Amino acid sequence: MKKLSIFIVTAILLLGLVGCGSKTAGNSSESGSKVIKIGTTGQSYPNSYKEGDKLKGFDVEVTEEVAKRLGYKVQWSLSDFTGIMGQLESGKIDSVANAVAVTDQRKQKYYFTDAYSYAGAQIVTNKNSSINSLADLRGKSVGGVLGSNNTKDLEEYNNQKKAGIIVKTYETREGAENDVSQNRIQGYINSKPFLIAAIKKKNLPLKFVGDPIKYETIAYPFAKTQKGKEFVQKFNTEIKKMHQDGTLKKISQKYFNNEDISVEIK
Repeated sequence: MKKLSIFIVTAILLLGLVGCGSKTAGNSSESGSKVIKIGTTGQSYPNSYKEGDKLKGFDVEVTEEVAKRLGYKVQWSLSDFTGIMGQLESGKIDSVANAVAVTDQRKQKYYFTDAYSYAGAQIVTNKNSSINSLADLRGKSVGGVLGSNNTKDLEEYNNQKKAGIIVKTYETREGAENDVSQNRIQGYINSKPFLIAAIKKKNLPLKFVGDPIKYETIAYPFAKTQKGKEFVQKFNTEIKKMHQDGTLKKISQKYFNNEDISVEIK
C-alpha cells in the first residue's frame, strides 16, 4: 500500500508538471505573438469602413501593411471618433488609424509619427442649392463629425472670419452626408479626398464650395510613454520605406480615384 501510495502521488505530481508545462507554453505563445491595438471608426469611407464583416479602407490597409512589416498583428477596436480618441487617452489602445490630423493641441498629449497622408478641409453642399461660395453660407447650417479636426477647423474659420456659419455636429459621416444630401443642412465639411471618394461611390448629389479652409497633415498618434516613443520610431522607419517604394501611393490611388494623398499639398 505504501508503494502504491507513493506511485499515485508521483503520478499526480508528474501530471501536474505536464499541465503546468502546457500552460506555460501556451502563455509563452500568446505573449510571444506581437499584437498592436489600433482604434478606428469603421464608419468613415473610404479610410475606414466595413463590407460585411470585413474592415477595409485606406487607413486600415496602410496600418496593416506597416504592422505586417514590423511583425505585428493588428487588433482593431471600433467606436465613434470621440470614443477611439478617448480609448487612446486612457491607454486602452496603442494608436488611432482614422485620418487623425496633427495639431498643436494634440501634440501636447501625443507623440506623432511622420505623415502618411495629407488632406484639405473643404465644404460641400447640395448640388441643386444656390450656395456657390463660402460667403453664401452665412446664417446657414454646416455639419461635421463630432471631435474631428475638420469640425474644429470650421469652428476656427467661423470665429476668425466672422463667417456666421451655424456648426452642427454628428456622430458619423453618414449622418451629415444624408442631411446635406436631403437639404436638412446647407453644408458639410470633411477632407477633400474623402469627399471625392464618397460622392463617387455613393452617387451623392453634392458639389464643392470654395477652396479648402485648411490643409492638414495626417499621422498616427501614440501615448507619450517609452512604449509610444518606440512605436513612433518603428512606424517612421516603415512609413519612409512605403513612401519610397510606392506602397503608400498605390494604396491611396486604390481608394481615392487614382489620387495620391500621400504627398504634401503645396
